[in-house]
Amino acid sequence: MASAAEQLASNLNFSTFAKAEDLKKRLWFTLGALLVYRLGTYIPLPGLNPDAFAQAFQGQSGGILGLFNMFSGGAVERMAIFALGIMPYISASIIVQLMTSVVPALEQLKKEGEQGRKVINQYTRYGTVLLGAMQAYGIAVGLESGSGLVNDPGWFFRISTVVSLLGGTMFLMWLGEQITSRGIGNGISLIIFAGIVAALPGALAGTLELGRTGALSTPLILAIIVMVVAVIALIVFVERAQRRLLIQYPKRQVGNRMFQGDTSHLPLKLNTSGVIPAIFASSLLLLPATLAGFANAATLPGWATTIVGALAHGQPLYMLFYGAMIAFFAFFYTAIVFNPKDTADNLKKHGGFIPGIRPGERTAEYIDYVLTRITLIGAIYLIFVCILPEILISQTGVPFYLGGTSLLIVVSVTLDTVAQIQGHLIAQQYEGLIKKSKLRGGKRGR
Repeated sequence: MASAAEQLASNLNFSTFAKAEDLKKRLWFTLGALLVYRLGTYIPLPGLNPDAFAQAFQGQSGGILGLFNMFSGGAVERMAIFALGIMPYISASIIVQLMTSVVPALEQLKKEGEQGRKVINQYTRYGTVLLGAMQAYGIAVGLESGSGLVNDPGWFFRISTVVSLLGGTMFLMWLGEQITSRGIGNGISLIIFAGIVAALPGALAGTLELGRTGALSTPLILAIIVMVVAVIALIVFVERAQRRLLIQYPKRQVGNRMFQGDTSHLPLKLNTSGVIPAIFASSLLLLPATLAGFANAATLPGWATTIVGALAHGQPLYMLFYGAMIAFFAFFYTAIVFNPKDTADNLKKHGGFIPGIRPGERTAEYIDYVLTRITLIGAIYLIFVCILPEILISQTGVPFYLGGTSLLIVVSVTLDTVAQIQGHLIAQQYEGLIKKSKLRGGKRGR
């Protein structure tokens, strides 16, 4: 006999989608919001010389500014009002989440449920304003230091730049929250996803153009295509991989009836943190280089020039920091979203136990033992996926959009969004499942 999940899957079809009115509204809202975001990446900053800026950016596009441009959906290349993108919000989220682990007051707020989460989110917004204003002012000063980039340098340009860039970031933060609550998928991740996907056709065309002009050999292009396909397959395999812990429930008596004990599984994802470590690590590496791309080398101190050069894309120090931060955030984010002690307490409360493990503290230790080891495998996988393609990109000049970080974001966000769509469709088909399983709660024929 087919399981309930298999019966649900067999009922999913286009007619089911056509009847899911709420799902269609959410999809249209998400598409409309992403369209607004893409339009905003073409609205330029006031007071900027577009031709001079385009020339200046071309000289720096192969460095870390190119990576910044990828996360902003091409807004940096055009220096649009969305040039800061959503990165200040992500950086503020990192800082606030780190503080919740060390500040007792914030840790207490985290335990207060929905109300505490709202207060922490408000602190994150305040941090976004502070970080966004600092980065926007730094960009304004950096643009003024460039030769001929600004038509009329001065405080009016700086203030207008800060207002425009900060306003763009706050709008994107609000838009991402609206997508999460009224659309499909995680809004912040979808905004980054949309920017990368929009540039993929151009990146592919640019790679083929390099092959046509002889800058890249045909075997190398074929190797890049094979690498991209292999990385996508690896991402799909690992993101769906789980370590299932057997959970057993004892026999129980209800009235005069004895119910047999059930068995279940506690699924632990191999990569619990998903795409978050790659985004967090990239956003932190972008912070110190916001100004460096446009500032004149002569205006920078010697130590700053050394640091900027060492943190250039593809350099060993950049790769080392990138890999280390990915590993750190993989463990850190997993510790935030999954608490073994709470899981063990819930199992004990409902009478469940892992065979051979004593309920309570021993169960929590065992879950933590397993989770730590599979998180290590997940961190190694993230480092492999993000670092190796980046090394190839730095050596061959292939666009950033074909790198491991961008592919990880695109595939992971796609899997998450498809899973949410499937969840809505399954909810729509719940009534059909009840009928097929002969579990109708309504009237029965006599």
